[in-house]
Amino acid sequence: MAYPLPMMLVAYEALIDFEDEEAPSCFDDFDDESLFSLFHLTRPCLMFIADSIRVRMKNVSPKNNQFSVDTLVMVTLNYYAHGISSASLLTKLGLSHTHCPAIISLVSGTISGMADKFVTFPETEEAKAIVASNINAVCGIPSVLGILASPHFRVRVSPYEKDDYRTFFSPLGYTAVVSQIICDSDGNILCVEKCEVGSTSEQEMWASSFKGKEVEEGFYGPYWLIAGKGYLQSKHVLTSVTDPSNDPEVRFNEAHAKILGIMWATLSCLMRRFKVLQQLGFAKKSCLDQKANIIRACCVLHNIAKKFSVPSLPVGSEPVYPGKQHSGTVEVSDEALSARQAVINKVFSAPLSSNENGEGSVSSMDKEDVK
Repeated sequence: MAYPLPMMLVAYEALIDFEDEEAPSCFDDFDDESLFSLFHLTRPCLMFIADSIRVRMKNVSPKNNQFSVDTLVMVTLNYYAHGISSASLLTKLGLSHTHCPAIISLVSGTISGMADKFVTFPETEEAKAIVASNINAVCGIPSVLGILASPHFRVRVSPYEKDDYRTFFSPLGYTAVVSQIICDSDGNILCVEKCEVGSTSEQEMWASSFKGKEVEEGFYGPYWLIAGKGYLQSKHVLTSVTDPSNDPEVRFNEAHAKILGIMWATLSCLMRRFKVLQQLGFAKKSCLDQKANIIRACCVLHNIAKKFSVPSLPVGSEPVYPGKQHSGTVEVSDEALSARQAVINKVFSAPLSSNENGEGSVSSMDKEDVK
């Protein structure tokens, strides 16, 4: 799902100028090192992104106006990369900070809308089999379509709006929004949806999401999603054993933790490349579409960057924020517990050989990212 452009942006469409295809690009004014410093992306990747956005914008905005698409893209991607707009870049582009909110909102909505092409969940039997095979090669758990999590992204909320403030306050001690993300074993994002206040639990997110309803209703067949302790074990969500009592359950939990670690590595990579996700700015409960657009847009750009083999940024100290866990008062059905036990019995009860224990590699992710 993609959010429509906010109605307020209609007034800003006059900013856009669709340049002739042979006109010089703003990107030509920078060398490759400067481009990576400004946008955390390489030149070929940036040009592909700009061309993709240009095609989308031709359908929604008039021609022959003030700013080129390349200019709009540069302003927005620079903001994503650093969480603030570079004064030197704005000066070079002949813009001021007053232009930025409208530009960023417009381009964010456009990139968010590209999720239908660049953030896709496996639906064909062949696609599902490939994803499940790759995950099995990493951890040894069969029939898994992805890794599920609901990370928190910090926001600022006015403490004077007490009702809003309380709902945004997460159990980890800060105000945040939470989104739902599914990735594969290579760190490609397969699904991103929802943007809720930080007090929303992971299980609530899943139960009310489009993807959650499809998966739990068996739309994708007899496959699992790996998930952390914030989710309830079900026929299609595979969580770890809370108190493992034997060796097979211990080995299952180790394999589960190994594949779940790829999600946290993916989110860490995402938040290092796009520092705006470390602080999304001021938010109101009644108006979360723009925050959702930025989160979704960064996921789109993450997948594009992986296709272009853009190097990850060095590992830093930025944390990845897990979602809120459920209260634990909801009982898990015996059927769901039996389904998990069947996996443990089938895969993890046999003695280990030298080639087992879920050994595998994640070719397109930095090994140091996988904790």
